[in-house]
Amino acid sequence: MTIQTNRRTMLALSVGALALATAMSSQAAEYPAKPITFVVPFAAGSATDLLARALGQSVTTEAKASVIVDNKAGASGMIAAQYVAKAAADGYTVLITTNTTQSANEHLYKKLPYDPVKDFTPVTGLGKGGQVLVVNAASPFKNVGELLAAAKKSPGKLSFGSGSSSSRVAGEMLKQLAGVDILHVPYKSNPLAITDLLGGQIDMMITDTSTGIPQIKSGKLKALGYSTQARSAQLPDVPTLDEAGVKGYDMGYWFAAYVPAGTPKEVVARLNELLQHATQSAAAKSFYETAGSVAWTTTPDELARFQAAETLKWGRVIKAAGIQPE
Repeated sequence: MTIQTNRRTMLALSVGALALATAMSSQAAEYPAKPITFVVPFAAGSATDLLARALGQSVTTEAKASVIVDNKAGASGMIAAQYVAKAAADGYTVLITTNTTQSANEHLYKKLPYDPVKDFTPVTGLGKGGQVLVVNAASPFKNVGELLAAAKKSPGKLSFGSGSSSSRVAGEMLKQLAGVDILHVPYKSNPLAITDLLGGQIDMMITDTSTGIPQIKSGKLKALGYSTQARSAQLPDVPTLDEAGVKGYDMGYWFAAYVPAGTPKEVVARLNELLQHATQSAAAKSFYETAGSVAWTTTPDELARFQAAETLKWGRVIKAAGIQPE
């Protein structure tokens, strides 16, 4: 009786496993069979949001499935990351994010509501770029030297805003390398910080070029320095912060796509293919050119290795900047 029962149990398990495998294979073959949601950790108008919408256009056209962009801003991207981590692992909920949620947050917060590695399956890198130090057009500071001189003269009087970990760490790194005390004011997203910068509530910020360049071109903001070791093609007359006297300054950012852990490999492969094609679309190329960033794609494994290396790098920078986890 026991042997027969065991045989029946094993047979039932085998049939169940076969049915599950068949269902997963069918799901992958049909993917995408319904709308895909791109979850963005930052507000509408942010660089990540603009890229997600550009990529979504291409995916919609190629896959014949609509793409919905869902902005879940706040808590330095943790709200969006947690949401995707708990979503169904079927490829229909995609986190279009940055180093903020996947490499920096674990060093900035004592406890995260998600695991940047265990809760996600990497899909592909999407782009890389730099940031720009900006002040209000009416600001008395004409260059980085003048701003830092004022900061040294009145410690803690000047303020900088940030709406992402990239922006936050960039500002803290400036403080650390220049030896100045500037008050940090946190925001849910960089566009919100820009609004207060335009209104005179804060003195400066280091923001992604996609958010900053339109305001610079319109004359509402002044660009004083660029965050990477090479100047921006979109802002060729703006010196790098290293050139401006903050020696050794180099801080960029990156975009990438992730899905919940456990998503079928066939679905991940198809999504990787769709997104890689999307980075070459006219809309995406326009974004990269306007934002001062470049397309960058990877295999899932390459993104996993890159993320691991970046997490170590951001950890070193954050520790050196003296930032204590909140």
